Amino acid sequence: MEQELNHPPSLKNPFISCLFCRYRGFTLFLTFLFYTAYHLSRKPISIVKSELHRNCSTVIRPADLNITDNATWCDWAPFGESVTELFETQDHLVSYFFGIFGERLPLRYYLSAGMLLSGLFTCLFGFGYYWNIHSIWYYGFVQAMNGLMQTTGWPAVVACVGNWFGKGKRGFIMGVWNSHTSVGNILGSLIAGVFVSSAWGMSFIVPGIIIASTGILCFFFLVEKPEDVNCTPPQHHVSYIHVPGVVEFSLCLLFAKLVSYTFLYWLPLYISNVAHFEAKEAGDMSTLFDVGGIMGGIMAGLVSDYTGGRATTCGVMLLAAAPMLFLYNYIGQRSIGTTIGMLLLCGGLVNGPYALITTAVSADLGTHESLRGNARALSTVTAIIDGTGSIGAALGPLLAGLISPSGWNNVFYMLISADVLACLFLSRLVYKEVKGWCGRAPRQRG
Repeated sequence: MEQELNHPPSLKNPFISCLFCRYRGFTLFLTFLFYTAYHLSRKPISIVKSELHRNCSTVIRPADLNITDNATWCDWAPFGESVTELFETQDHLVSYFFGIFGERLPLRYYLSAGMLLSGLFTCLFGFGYYWNIHSIWYYGFVQAMNGLMQTTGWPAVVACVGNWFGKGKRGFIMGVWNSHTSVGNILGSLIAGVFVSSAWGMSFIVPGIIIASTGILCFFFLVEKPEDVNCTPPQHHVSYIHVPGVVEFSLCLLFAKLVSYTFLYWLPLYISNVAHFEAKEAGDMSTLFDVGGIMGGIMAGLVSDYTGGRATTCGVMLLAAAPMLFLYNYIGQRSIGTTIGMLLLCGGLVNGPYALITTAVSADLGTHESLRGNARALSTVTAIIDGTGSIGAALGPLLAGLISPSGWNNVFYMLISADVLACLFLSRLVYKEVKGWCGRAPRQRG
């Protein structure tokens, strides 16, 4: 029977063990803070889009304003529905390159530069409001560069955490840690919502300052691996029933992120249109989806640690998410209580598998014995898995924009289909995990 070792033998010395635990806890806290800032600065566009591209028929027109288009006079040129959709997809298409590039650089410098530059470009987007800029080239360039900088975050923070933690409780630890995604979305929605109706530029500038500040913290305080402070790294063992499945998990994540990011960017507008909430109220209500995501990620980590079945845990949650999305679309807006309950439930089932694959599964595969101790390879494996998922993150909001004019029902049918496909791509791994459990069961005599 295989023994799981989360601490190396040298940590039996109480003093060294205490020092290791302090550094490990501090690294976990810092990387949580860093990726919270990444998502916090990514969220404003989904909140502000309803202000940039408005329903002008409901807005009182100034008497001295000479207009030629009654439908778009109140928009902030050059923004229209198709432009905001395009900007939402730009962040997700370069994860492969930057993840592999990050493998070859010190993670502390790589993360610090990424956060500082992301903060700069996020602020520049907001400055367009105060500088009265209406050029599509300005906003397009700023958002494209911000998208490049945003992709520096995920492979690097997963590599840092993977350097400090063995596999024993990785699912639970990373399930809790991965709540940074939802915490960042919640804080980003709330901060952007404060300024969206009065001065939308501040909805970008404040998050930009926050992520730039965390970049400074990273430069001075991040310890990227135990060897940097004379600690022995944890040993990474893989259970015999856990079979590497980079291709399967990557394709599953493509469709899981398609669903998750469609909700990330379109849920506030959906709530505003269907439930007739104001922009700020819709943004605040949409944060419940992320609260559910926190609980779902933790639950997925706990269950997968206990059972040893990463793929099975993801498959069951994805299968359950499909009918819940159908119910949310049809009964989710009947009452405030139903809305809250369905948002929490859907958030947990949609984001739970996404969180597990991008954290514990990526770390498991990145520290697999076949890589022969090459810890740096964790960044590349994470980039491959998350990069494939980023294709779905780009396609989801774009498809929603193309489909939504035909009705929100069709958008939800697209999301349900994506959930089912994500589940199907894991079927081989689920079969192997179940077969492994059955093989370990005691045999009956006689």
